[in-house]
Amino acid sequence: MLLEKTNLVKSGDNETFVLNLGPQHPATHGVLRVKLTMDGEYITRAEPVPGYIHRMHEKMGENRTWAQFLPNTSRIDYLSAMHYTHAYVAAVERAAGIEVPLRAEYIRVITSELNRISSHLVWFGAFILDLGGFTPLLYAFDDREKILDLLESVTGARLTYCYYRFGGLCNDVDSDFITGTKEFIEYLKPRLEMYRQLVTNNIILKKRLEGIGPISAEMCRKYGATGPVIRGAGVACDVRRVEPYSVYPELDFEIPVYHEADCMARYLVRMDEMYQSLRILEQAIAKLPEGPIMGKVQKSVKVPAGDYYFAVEASRGRFAVRIVSDGKEIPYRLKLRAPSFSNLSLFEEASQGMMLPDALALMGSLDLVIPDIDR
Repeated sequence: MLLEKTNLVKSGDNETFVLNLGPQHPATHGVLRVKLTMDGEYITRAEPVPGYIHRMHEKMGENRTWAQFLPNTSRIDYLSAMHYTHAYVAAVERAAGIEVPLRAEYIRVITSELNRISSHLVWFGAFILDLGGFTPLLYAFDDREKILDLLESVTGARLTYCYYRFGGLCNDVDSDFITGTKEFIEYLKPRLEMYRQLVTNNIILKKRLEGIGPISAEMCRKYGATGPVIRGAGVACDVRRVEPYSVYPELDFEIPVYHEADCMARYLVRMDEMYQSLRILEQAIAKLPEGPIMGKVQKSVKVPAGDYYFAVEASRGRFAVRIVSDGKEIPYRLKLRAPSFSNLSLFEEASQGMMLPDALALMGSLDLVIPDIDR
């Protein structure tokens, strides 16, 4: 952290000073700057200052063909790349009336849920690191490598995937991928139990998180917060259930919800979600049908004139794509609804009156990805 003003600012009978949290601070996990007005060790105001890595994805989408924008989607939230590509291709498929084979839909769910677990493992390790614990990061990244190996075998990439296509997938999965995924499911179950004993039940973690950073359901609705943030406030809002898509309606899984609305609740939601993703993977693999992985799609996709929208449940919450087409090969307007931006928006109100170390725990519990904010 950097002291921005050496002089004190008088506020009534109190004297305050201003600190920069970021844009190069490790706790912000990227180039995010938060301008903190401090009264001693307490925060009186926290003003997020995004924009340091803004890349104009939406404007880029209006200067490329529908297919040329596909690689951009995984660069928005690089930890949840599959979900973002899924939302974009599904929006175009809905608009253009493209049918997706059932096998392709099941593979989309399998790869998306693997990506969700991978994302949550990164958050888990980094979050505990923010709180002063180093060892869980090593365990989490070791587990994540196994997912990256699986996804690399079918996508050719380990982070920014461009695997989905309008109408299906770029290539099919093989028996090695299916076998490897089954083995990973059985491997991760005891590892999650180990995390529960090693980390979740640790009294130090409980003291750092329980009762810290309350975010009510009303505050979530006020700022549009979604994902584990609102589910940690007692609201069972998950796009896979409230606006079902792909083959999720065919699968049995629960939506983890905690009503404590504190940092610990948000932590527990994500840990439980990894269990639920394993349940989804088991069912999707068991039900995976034979058949083609690509539907009938014209070489040059054209979307009929109109206004179209599609949302998915990404790792950090609701990600939605709105496209406006004028019937040409290039979108007239592309709007991306990213969950990290909404989740960050409530930080100023939620952190007021908190001590700085607790505010860092609050920020970590939001699971922010800065390129998702700076689109």
